[in-house]
Amino acid sequence: MTSNRELFFKHLGQTSPEPFALEIEKAEGIYMYAPCGKKYIDLIAGVSVSNVGHRHPKIVEAIKNQADKYMHLMVYGEYIQSPQVRLATKLAAVLPADISSIYLVNSGSEAIDGAMKLAKRATGRGEFIAFKNAYHGGTHGALSLMSDDTFTQAFRPLLPGITFLDFNATEQLNQITEKTAAVVAEAIQAEGGIIPAQQEFMKALRQRCTQTGTLLILDEVQTGFGRTGKFFGFEHYGIVPDIICMAKGMGGGMPIGAFAASKELMDCFQSAPVLGHITTFGGHPISCVAAEASLDILTSEKIIEQVDAKGKLLLNLLKHPAILSIRGQGLFYAVELGSFAKVQQFIKNGAEIGYATDWFLFCDTHFRIAPPLTITEKEIREAVSKIIKGLSGLSL
Repeated sequence: MTSNRELFFKHLGQTSPEPFALEIEKAEGIYMYAPCGKKYIDLIAGVSVSNVGHRHPKIVEAIKNQADKYMHLMVYGEYIQSPQVRLATKLAAVLPADISSIYLVNSGSEAIDGAMKLAKRATGRGEFIAFKNAYHGGTHGALSLMSDDTFTQAFRPLLPGITFLDFNATEQLNQITEKTAAVVAEAIQAEGGIIPAQQEFMKALRQRCTQTGTLLILDEVQTGFGRTGKFFGFEHYGIVPDIICMAKGMGGGMPIGAFAASKELMDCFQSAPVLGHITTFGGHPISCVAAEASLDILTSEKIIEQVDAKGKLLLNLLKHPAILSIRGQGLFYAVELGSFAKVQQFIKNGAEIGYATDWFLFCDTHFRIAPPLTITEKEIREAVSKIIKGLSGLSL
């Protein structure tokens, strides 16, 4: 009989020549289980998706209850659907007061593309500024914001009018002009290897955008929903963007994303042309109730308030001579080993020891630690023990 592994390589489109191909049959909390029963600690959380852990019972219950009522009804925005209304209302309550209008989509890439369209429509401008070593998604609009030719050259021509600046280079912000529709940035560069923005840089960026009438779009796809110890990463900087993009940790494991802005700004999509942005499955009711449940869990169980303490415990425990540096915030860390070969071996060691991690697109000398935010003190100690064992097994 043909195995799942053989069928995986035969029928699923592959995007790398050697995928990790870890087969998982079940996941719960911070753990993933292979068909043989082997248990892995998830240090990736689906790339910051499973912030409240795998299969949180409240999310599973919400999904089952909604499936008993209805699933897809009509393209987004045409029918009043309670799951969408409740989710948008609760999101607005945790966003800055002026950012009260939520457009629900299916993913982070879609959120970025929608935000870019809104910026062009609202400003009448066509140029964008992004930052080197940032990753905003794989669709053509989002991909156009990627500076690395290795990932983009095969898909050109991409969107014109994109200028790339160095992250945290305040002196380069004068390149934002009255022709710039929007600047797209992260509060913490995720795939650059967890690089936080400097306080003075973020304040200067906000000020320059205001001066030039440029919209500031902040990508909170990885940093949102508590990952950094605050609900959104930009909250560490005392600024408010014009548009916020979110996804990943938003859905508690279900596919959903959103971009949010003021109602005045979002209403630009209503005219010239009408139906300025359309999605069929955006705001799917099953994903919406999962996202609502995840939001309720984060707030009612005060999970975000515990993130900093958990991160500090992890850092205090994680000591090993193979570690050259650790940077990050909350439960969002990049651990430097010095070479991609060492990172690869450390990841492979996890298959035997019982942990799962990966590297960063633009920083392959570091591995990722971003477990579910629900991880307990006991589980942190267990995770660190396995990480240290994996580091001790490096032969390079």
